[in-house]
Amino acid sequence: MSGVVKDTTVSSRSAAHPDGSDDIDRSNFIYKIVESDVAEGRVKEVITRFPPEPNGFLHIGHAKSICLNFELAKAFGGRTHMRFDDTNPVTEEAMYIESIKNDVKWLGYDWGEHLYFASDYFQQLYDWAVELIKQGLAYVDDQSVEEIREARGSITEPGKESPYRNRSVEENLHLFEQMRDGAFPDGYCCLRAKIDMASGNMNLRDPILYRIIRATHVNTGDKWVIYPMYDYAHGQSDSIERISHSICTVEFENHRPLYDWFQEKLGIVRTRQIEYARLNLTYCVMNKRLLIQLVNKGLVRGWDDPRMPTISGLRRRGVPAAAIRRFCRKVGVAKRENLIQIELLEDCIREYMHEHATRLFAVVDPILVEIENVPEDFEEEVEIPTYPNPGTRKLTFGKRIYIDSKDFMANPTKDFHRLFVGGEVRLRHCYWVKCTDVVMNGDKVEKIVCTHDPSTKGGCAPADGRKVKATIHWINEKDAERVEVRWYSRLFTKPDPKEGCVEKGDWIKNFNFDSMHVYENSLCERSAVSSNVGDPLHFERMGYFTKDPDSTDSRCVFNLTVGIQDKFDKGAFEREHKERERQRRLEAAAARRLKRAPADKAGGK
Repeated sequence: MSGVVKDTTVSSRSAAHPDGSDDIDRSNFIYKIVESDVAEGRVKEVITRFPPEPNGFLHIGHAKSICLNFELAKAFGGRTHMRFDDTNPVTEEAMYIESIKNDVKWLGYDWGEHLYFASDYFQQLYDWAVELIKQGLAYVDDQSVEEIREARGSITEPGKESPYRNRSVEENLHLFEQMRDGAFPDGYCCLRAKIDMASGNMNLRDPILYRIIRATHVNTGDKWVIYPMYDYAHGQSDSIERISHSICTVEFENHRPLYDWFQEKLGIVRTRQIEYARLNLTYCVMNKRLLIQLVNKGLVRGWDDPRMPTISGLRRRGVPAAAIRRFCRKVGVAKRENLIQIELLEDCIREYMHEHATRLFAVVDPILVEIENVPEDFEEEVEIPTYPNPGTRKLTFGKRIYIDSKDFMANPTKDFHRLFVGGEVRLRHCYWVKCTDVVMNGDKVEKIVCTHDPSTKGGCAPADGRKVKATIHWINEKDAERVEVRWYSRLFTKPDPKEGCVEKGDWIKNFNFDSMHVYENSLCERSAVSSNVGDPLHFERMGYFTKDPDSTDSRCVFNLTVGIQDKFDKGAFEREHKERERQRRLEAAAARRLKRAPADKAGGK
């Protein structure tokens, strides 16, 4: 079969994550459905699929689908297919295919030899369309797209049948063959299914199956000038691949009757579709159309901007794949849509980084501190514990050090306990220092003058019993490497970016134009500069960071991955999760009661 990549080095059946983690929630309703299907013999082998359209970059909502499909199959000893639904040559590009493959593998999953494309099945899909025509279940319609749209009706009004609906089978076969041979211009006609223009389900009102598009396809080139619609190709592709559980988000729930109709009329393998709620995250937009606007309007630097919810953006920001998998497991799977707090994602990132990040000193917005009671050439080694690996590292304490601007106030408030004139603090793992003077340049602090207490080496308390209320980090002038730090915050100012929006496009007014601050003169330990892109780093008291790909040999750039402070209300999340589970159980019980109810005399279910 064309388009199938043979790669048997990694099995998609039981591929384990590098950290050996188990990322499936066995209490979710989809797991229970699959478990029942396997136990009762309805399914011999669990085969799921991740079917992206290669017309854009994946975001964290897709990550939830990726984790769910791969982990479900792995839990039951099955496999997951990677299938690109490449049915629209106008919007699809090879770079999207490669980006998606890279994202899935980065998340920790591998499809092995099971890489497919809907375009692999174009000939079969065409043959099945011919079969539908022969059964009198499809016809060529000469109406324009606008006329077809107007004739569909509404939820309260039935649609109007096309004047071409009752063409003969012979005429439809001839016209469809001409469509394939390129006899008609783009948009001249289309092939439609003949179902029910009065159906309460709008998807069953004679949906379009094929349209004419003269565009070079990323896989098939110029071989075809007609292309199947997504709704026509999707279910049949599942059938060809013997997908046991076709897992979709809830917006496809009312498409299921159409997929079932195709499979029934064609007499092909029936697949089971299960729907779940898509992921919605506070302070983010997940809609691809809205994300495109952020890029096109120049509000972000691109699809991999670290503020974006795209997988490439999260990766560039330094978010570990394991943290995303942990997040996807924690949010669970439900039928009802809800808005997940972004703090939960940040909490998952923070948990991972705390366990794995290398701790270092860095000063994001440096202020020079001069120690006046040591000579110009004074240098003393200070041993500092390393983490997460045991041991120590050595820094130098000297005449000139730097602290962060947030740790000094020229005119301190009552509740400020760090450094100010007359104030004393502990330098982490070093000495106590007391500020004796400050040199100003206008309203900007140019230099702080301090003395150190030699009796407090290692941060020990002095014999006189005096105390300090704060410990701050620092870096010696001779140990420091000048770097750029990019400090990120929420992409939008409101949890729901569409809050208060009336007109189309109003959501832009909630964009956070202060969501990125660049510090060009930050200082850090030299070992941070030698780290690799993606390595987790903990700049003590600052946050968790990683090196950005923009880094060069002469200039290192670090991105803030997540801050240190944890303000996430775990209790509130657990209560919300329990309430969703309660609602799910009620819905399941209602569905069981409905299933047990006898059919009415009119033939209802």
